[in-house]
Amino acid sequence: MEWLGEVPSHWEVLRLKHRCEVFPSNVDKHSRDDEPPVRLCNYTDVYYNERITPDMQFMAATASPEQVARFTLKAGDTIITKDSETADDIAIAAYVPQDLPGVVCGYHLSMVRPKEATAGAFVKRLFDSFYAKARFAVAANGLTRVGLGQYELDNVELPFPPHEEQCAISSFLDRETAKIDALIAEQEKLIALLAEKRQATISHAVTRGLDPDAPMKDSGITWLGSVPKHWPIGSLARIADRVVVGIAEAATHAYQDEGVAILRSTTIRPGRIAGEILRIDPSFALDRGSKSLYAGDLVTVRTGNAGVTAVVPPGLDQCQCFTMLVTTLHQGHSPDFFCYWMNSEAASRYFQLEGWGTAQVNISVPILKALPVAMPPQDEQVDIVSYLDDATTRLQRLSAEASKAVALLRERRSALITAAVTGQIDVRGAVSADELAAAATQRVSNSTYA
Repeated sequence: MEWLGEVPSHWEVLRLKHRCEVFPSNVDKHSRDDEPPVRLCNYTDVYYNERITPDMQFMAATASPEQVARFTLKAGDTIITKDSETADDIAIAAYVPQDLPGVVCGYHLSMVRPKEATAGAFVKRLFDSFYAKARFAVAANGLTRVGLGQYELDNVELPFPPHEEQCAISSFLDRETAKIDALIAEQEKLIALLAEKRQATISHAVTRGLDPDAPMKDSGITWLGSVPKHWPIGSLARIADRVVVGIAEAATHAYQDEGVAILRSTTIRPGRIAGEILRIDPSFALDRGSKSLYAGDLVTVRTGNAGVTAVVPPGLDQCQCFTMLVTTLHQGHSPDFFCYWMNSEAASRYFQLEGWGTAQVNISVPILKALPVAMPPQDEQVDIVSYLDDATTRLQRLSAEASKAVALLRERRSALITAAVTGQIDVRGAVSADELAAAATQRVSNSTYA
C-alpha cells in the first residue's frame, strides 16, 4: 500500500473488519420512563480522554434492553468519534481498559471491538497514528459536518503484527507516552504559572506603582485596596473625551475584500489585536463616522470576555468595530497605561461585579464610564508602561518557548506511535517480560463477547 509503505514481512495488512467488529451507537441522550437507567459515555468523554474509566462523570440516561446488551462498554473496546466539523478531527479514539457495567456508548460514536488474536490496546494506538488519521480524513464525507460511514470504517486497511507483538507495542507506547505526557504537563503548568505571573505583575504595577517606598492611602474601594497617596482616584469618564458603542447593526451586507477595517470581539486580546480582520464598504463606514476608532483609542469587549481591552495601533487608524466599547482619553493620559489598567485583576473584579448575565458577562457604556481608575502623573504612567512592556515581553517569550516545547513533544508523541504501529521501529526488545505478561492478559477472545 502506497500510503503505508513497507511493514515487517511477518505482519499482515488487513481490513479493520477482519480483526474488529465496528458498530455505531444509536443511544441518544433522552431519558424514557419505560427504559432502564444507564450511564452514557458521550462524545466529549471520548474526545478529551485517552481512556474511559469508572471514575469518570458519565451522563445519566436510559437505553432499551437491546441497546444495553449491544453497547455496554467492555474491556478491550476502542470508542471513536465518527463525525465532526472538520475531516482532520474525526476518529478520535479512547480505550476501555476494563468492563464498565451500566455504562453505554452514546450517539455520534462508534465502537471498535477486537476479535480473536487482536489486542484492543493496539487497536487504539492504530487510531492514534498519523497513517490512520490521514486515511480517515480522506475517507470522510459531508459538507457542514463530515463523518465516517460504516463502509469506510470496516474497510480501512491497517497493519496487524502477531498478537504478542501487538501487546509489546501497546505496552511500550503506554510507558513512553506516559513519560512524554508528564513532560507536557510540566510545560503546561509552567505556561499557567507564567500567565499568573504576568497578571500579578500588571496588577501590582498599575495599582501600587513602581516605588516600593511610596506612601499609600486607602482607595476607598474594596476590590482595589491601597494606592500611592499622590494618585487621584476617579471614574474613567473623568479622563475620557468619549465612551461609545461601535457599530451595533447588521453589517454583513457591507463586507468586502478591500475597504475599512472592522474589529470584532474575537480579534481583541489583552493589550493587542490579533486574528483575521474583516473589511467593510468605505461608504458604509463613512455614514457611521461618529463611531470611528482612531490610533490610541481603547477598544473593549462588551460580552463574554467583558473588559478585555486593546489599544488601536496607527495601522488601524479610522477603523470601525462591531458592538464593542470605544474610549478616547483626554490628551496627556497614556492609552497604554489604561489598557494595562483595564486588563488588570482589579478591573476584572469590577466588571464581574457590575456586569450582568449568567452564561456570559455583559457590560455597557455606563458601566465602563463608572470604572474606577487610578491616575498617576503622566511621567509615572510612561515609566509603568515601559516597565510592563519589558516585563510582559520577557514572560511572553518564556511562555512561547514552553508552548513550542509542548508542540514538539506532541509531535514526538504522534511520531513515536506511528513508527511503532507501522513497524518502523522494533520494540520487542524494549518491553520487559512482566510488561508483556500484563498486556497479554488483556487478550480478547470471541467467547468473551459471545
